[in-house]
Amino acid sequence: MLEKIPHALGEALSGLRAGIETTAYHAEFEGAPEAIRVASPAFGEGAAMPARFTQDGEKLSPPLAWSGLPAGTAALVLLVEDADSPTPKPIVHAIAWDLEPTSEGLAEGALASPGSTGTIEEVGKNTFLKAGYLPPDPPTGHGPHRYLFQVYALNRRLGLEGTPGRGALLEAMHGHVLAKGALTGTYERP
Repeated sequence: MLEKIPHALGEALSGLRAGIETTAYHAEFEGAPEAIRVASPAFGEGAAMPARFTQDGEKLSPPLAWSGLPAGTAALVLLVEDADSPTPKPIVHAIAWDLEPTSEGLAEGALASPGSTGTIEEVGKNTFLKAGYLPPDPPTGHGPHRYLFQVYALNRRLGLEGTPGRGALLEAMHGHVLAKGALTGTYERP
């Protein structure tokens, strides 16, 4: 959808960005210990995400791995946000909650998306109000975008009903975050 924005308009908007400080990781849970290590076999920290995980490719959610969960972890939350979206708040690309603490990550395509039916049941609404993974789709000419794959360890399961959005998720998480970790992938349209 955003690939249709003219390059000149993308360039004109290049200074308009939500900012890393507006992501939940920094704005909502800044005091949580950064004990969780999050990685992907598909890309490294701060590296470009392969196009297969974006709107320009197969539109699959990338594989993720995590470790270093603290004792007492009852559930995990995954929140993916675009820190460089030309919006006041980051665009939400994925929400998944009550992931089992015994899991060591997510396989490629585990989140429902335009390219996969997914395997994870507890999935919330992305910014476009659809349940599942919203593949990165930055405007042409806007420059590189940082996608923050955030993992939170909680001291209880959330048991959310329906398909909550970012606000409901964050409200339910407050007071229950034991630790956090993140992986940043980048993507830019040529």
